[in-house]
Amino acid sequence: MRVGLAPPNSPNMTSIPVREHTLDLIGNTPLVRLEGASAEAGCDIYGKCEFTNPGASVKDRAALYIIRDAEARGELKPGGTVVEGTAGNTGIGIALVANALGYRTIIVMPDNQSQEKMQTIRALGAELVTVPPTKYADCNHFQHVSRRMAEEIDGAIWAGQFDNTANRKAHIETTAKELWEQLEGRIDGFTCAAGTGGTIAGVGMGLKEFDENVTIALTDPHGAALYNYFAHGELKAEGSSVAEGIGQGRITGNLEGAPIDTQFRVSDEEGLSWVERLLREEGLSLGLSSGINVAGAVALGKQLVAEGRDNPRVATILCDTGFRYLSTLYNPEWLKAKGLPVFDWLQSGD
Repeated sequence: MRVGLAPPNSPNMTSIPVREHTLDLIGNTPLVRLEGASAEAGCDIYGKCEFTNPGASVKDRAALYIIRDAEARGELKPGGTVVEGTAGNTGIGIALVANALGYRTIIVMPDNQSQEKMQTIRALGAELVTVPPTKYADCNHFQHVSRRMAEEIDGAIWAGQFDNTANRKAHIETTAKELWEQLEGRIDGFTCAAGTGGTIAGVGMGLKEFDENVTIALTDPHGAALYNYFAHGELKAEGSSVAEGIGQGRITGNLEGAPIDTQFRVSDEEGLSWVERLLREEGLSLGLSSGINVAGAVALGKQLVAEGRDNPRVATILCDTGFRYLSTLYNPEWLKAKGLPVFDWLQSGD
């Protein structure tokens, strides 16, 4: 089948609405059927293209809702400052939203995140503070550092994306609704990994409002504790992962009450294999969190098929662009240093 652009005035062309404000560009992202994942699962697997948001990630949604919520509650006033601790993508989203609304931004990040994220945050005009990575219980954890900074600055708010439920509200009101409409009210399963927990909890809650029978599955990377929590009732981490922005060791405010029906655990190697396949076979350059999500969607699809669901449909989140990880996932030296396989086209001599 020939794929191309429809000619002008073609009856197949879809009218693209004009947005009245740049912030209206957040959300309403496309949904695409993933051919390789669908063939592997034996059913239809769909990816929500969150890399098409202005900040090139799913975190733009949370950034917008958190800032609008703070305005509505009177905590964030004209000329104020938004402070946040983040692995990077939420910081990028906050910087863009804050720029559009006239606020200053200060972002605190662990210094082991990709250089592309750090460079992007600086390029957007935000102040970037980096700290050594450490456990949440440590007072120098990036979340605690950012909270203390916000408390010390006049007119500042702390976004607090992990426990601020405006985060999951964004996905209840937008992402879940979009998925339901895009799939015309027929969706059997949804899965993604958890970082703050806002996406999986919010989409899960939103989809359950439409249909209680939608299966919501957590896809957890190694090194996170949620798989064991939802499987066995114990927060217990096993192994490790290099994935940025996902993996959680506690029940955040956004995860409280999340309607998780089942859970999968996915290794970096399996996630990377999907990053490779999606790029090579379908022309999608994505980060590792997206690869892990797709691996989880395949696992969920297979489970629903085994349960006897008739041609089930499963959706997941394609979180961000692979261009944000050129110094890591797409860098052969970095991959080798982490003991991870190198994509064959990046091998020396090719």
